[in-house]
Amino acid sequence: MWHIMPQAFRAVIFDLDGVLADSEPWWNNIDATLLAEYGVTYRGEYHRNVLGVSYQLAVEFYKKAFDLSVPTEEMMRRRGEIAINFFASRIGLFPSTKQVLEELRQMNLRLAVGTSSVSASARPFLDRHGLTQFCQVIVTGEEVEYGKPHPDIYLRAAEKLGVAAAACLVIEDALSGIAAAKAAKMRVAAIPDTRFVDPRDYQKEADYILRSLKELPPLVRNIGRINTATASAADHARGSDSLK
Repeated sequence: MWHIMPQAFRAVIFDLDGVLADSEPWWNNIDATLLAEYGVTYRGEYHRNVLGVSYQLAVEFYKKAFDLSVPTEEMMRRRGEIAINFFASRIGLFPSTKQVLEELRQMNLRLAVGTSSVSASARPFLDRHGLTQFCQVIVTGEEVEYGKPHPDIYLRAAEKLGVAAAACLVIEDALSGIAAAKAAKMRVAAIPDTRFVDPRDYQKEADYILRSLKELPPLVRNIGRINTATASAADHARGSDSLK
């Protein structure tokens, strides 16, 4: 009986916040600044509830949690404006980010970013840190009708890359992003940020759990070796059968 192995990866799609950009600690400040404009004192108590979700879902959550009657579109716009300022002046990269991207590029993988962040904050950030050169595709939150946890961002990225969903590996730090990738029928490597989440919550959701980006190139290489070895064994077995 033949067992079909998952195909090797042809593309890697990165979330931005909490994966490439060490931005999650700053989102409490961004949202505290936003909510202060509407008379709310926010200390990050709902960080896990809005981790990785679209701007719309985050704003709608805050409106319900704090009983705000502000138009959703207005709060989304202000959140974006505040985020742009933080991304421009305060948020940096995780260690080894460029090294990892260069390793993956040397492996002839197509690379993309799929983020809930708006283009006005995400693209200048990628440019400023020299990451745009590594990305064949960048998809931001306003480019799709439904953000994470819906699959639209990752499906759009795969479409633009010209790569089948089954050949894409998504790198995420948020459960909502993992749900988006799985809904897109993609495999997911999670990098839980232990400052904010319990990695045990990710074990049943993601295909692979990493401690940092540095573990990503070895993972991709190992998957490639497994596929190569399996294909060679299958070819050998078929050859043996043909001699009988």
